[in-house]
Amino acid sequence: MYPVAPELQVESWLNAALPLSLAQLRGKVVVIHAFQMLCPGCVSHGIPQARTIRATFAEQDVAVLGLHSVFEHHAVMNRAALEAFVQEYRIDFPVAIDRPSGDEPA
Repeated sequence: MYPVAPELQVESWLNAALPLSLAQLRGKVVVIHAFQMLCPGCVSHGIPQARTIRATFAEQDVAVLGLHSVFEHHAVMNRAALEAFVQEYRIDFPVAIDRPSGDEPA
């Protein structure tokens, strides 16, 4: 028996009709691409790799999730900026907005 991964602690989701949970995805391979909009390596390498994985494997077998984690420039890294970024880079898989450190689930 494999250990169960803890649920993601996120504020909200983009590209998902309803909030997602890892429990919902049980039985699939789950690829989580953690990134920040201002990270050059994320833009040039990570996001294209996540998009390639998403395009290569069937959704019923592999779930690709983005996890936007802000570790600098908090004032400008808001939901509206992330929505524009997701649209500009044509990210079509679900993207979670990481809950800031110290924030407890509601």
